[in-house]
Amino acid sequence: MTTQLLLVQALNGLQLGILLFLVAAGLTLVFGVMDFINLAHGVQYMLGAYLGASLAAATGSFWLGLLLALPAALAAGLVLEVLVFRHLYARDHLSQVLATFGVILFLNQGVKLVWGAAPLQMPIPTLLEGGIEIMPGLQYPLYRIAVLAAGIATAGGLWWLVERTRAGMLVRAGATNPAMVSALGVDINRLFTMVFAFGAMLAGFAGILAGPIFSVEPGMGDNVLILAFVVIVIGGIGSIRGAFLAALLVGLIDTLGKSLMPDLMRLFLDASQARQTGAALASMLVYVAMAAILAFRPTGLFPVRA
Repeated sequence: MTTQLLLVQALNGLQLGILLFLVAAGLTLVFGVMDFINLAHGVQYMLGAYLGASLAAATGSFWLGLLLALPAALAAGLVLEVLVFRHLYARDHLSQVLATFGVILFLNQGVKLVWGAAPLQMPIPTLLEGGIEIMPGLQYPLYRIAVLAAGIATAGGLWWLVERTRAGMLVRAGATNPAMVSALGVDINRLFTMVFAFGAMLAGFAGILAGPIFSVEPGMGDNVLILAFVVIVIGGIGSIRGAFLAALLVGLIDTLGKSLMPDLMRLFLDASQARQTGAALASMLVYVAMAAILAFRPTGLFPVRA
């Protein structure tokens, strides 16, 4: 593999990590604050992508579609929380898993009913077309650079919100001792609703950003959800900093592994076997890394301070 290709794949890995962080951030807040396992978080990523693509096509502007899709994704999260999820908070984790899996099936079929099964294409905004020369003879798409910048800015804003504001203080207190926070006069149910809706909006934002890169199609959030769970386990449940760093790590391992493993296997196998074996091993690398990290840090790399 050439240096240029390695650099491109590393940037692709960071971009995937940013998208994973936007999904995992909401998921880790919901899990850490509410102790609620939401398998349907991936469909909120999918809904964000569909809302962004539809509103961008209706308005003729990616930016206007983005501005309209964010509150729409938040509203969809609120509706799901009120109709389904708030009735599951007091239930055991198995009930939460089964119920939210049912939500996945319902919304995947609902998306097919409304938008059809064919993938939608979301055009790259005109302002971000073209590329930037990152080294002589190598250009990298400007839109992907913008996704990286948007993700980093969101991570910084989210850290400030959680660590430096009163709302963040209430969220952290609610995660530590919800009964005490409720006894002090805070409406804990409203706090949980706000956290859930904000997490849904973050997942929707990730879906909107991913729309011009990947195809918008039913079930697109399933693989992202699996990797997002890996991210929060590695980073530490409830930790924004851990989610950010773990997402970048997972994105790099996944992308570079898929690029490097077939070439590495060619040192030992013929081309056909190397391609198949390398692809199989590459798909396992993220989970091997998770198992190795948890063997030494069972609470994750950056657990929330108790």
